[in-house]
Amino acid sequence: MADNLKQTRVAILATDGFERAELLEPRKALDAAGAETKVISPKRGEIKSWEKDHWGDVVRVEEALAEAKPDDYDALLLPGGVINADSIRLEQRAVEFVRAFARAGKPMAAICHAPWLLVEADIVRGRTVTSWPSLKTDLRNAGANWVDQEVVTDNGLVTSRKPDDIPAFNKKMLEEFGEGVHAATAGTSSQRSF
Repeated sequence: MADNLKQTRVAILATDGFERAELLEPRKALDAAGAETKVISPKRGEIKSWEKDHWGDVVRVEEALAEAKPDDYDALLLPGGVINADSIRLEQRAVEFVRAFARAGKPMAAICHAPWLLVEADIVRGRTVTSWPSLKTDLRNAGANWVDQEVVTDNGLVTSRKPDDIPAFNKKMLEEFGEGVHAATAGTSSQRSF
């Protein structure tokens, strides 16, 4: 699997409270496949992870969201974590960043609570997704078909429920990111005009 994603630039959008395993393990898989990954955050410096019931490792922010351009990236990874997902969906720049990927048909992967940002960006309407179970109603109310499966792929959008699903999530993420732009999702009627 080494070098399958060579020259693929992946944005990892997160802030304080991201679930440690949901950022670090997919990033490790992407790096091993040859992708160039960059952590982007509304914060500068470092962001802190959350591990079950306490603060964990810190990760260096490599690009501030204020300067990040979706056109510079081929794919987007959204790690979960309740604190991270609930905070970042309030950041209008983060919402617009995600919408830009959806409009361009670029592949995205979101795990656990991260689909809250997809709801906020209004890009799940008519799509089949999964998430942490507490987001089921939010996703359905946003027009998604929510299912309880370890990993779901819908035209370049990969979603999973929890850290236990990371092996399946990583496998599908690498496949979808390797396929590149999914023209069928670019500018679809399931997305409102921005």
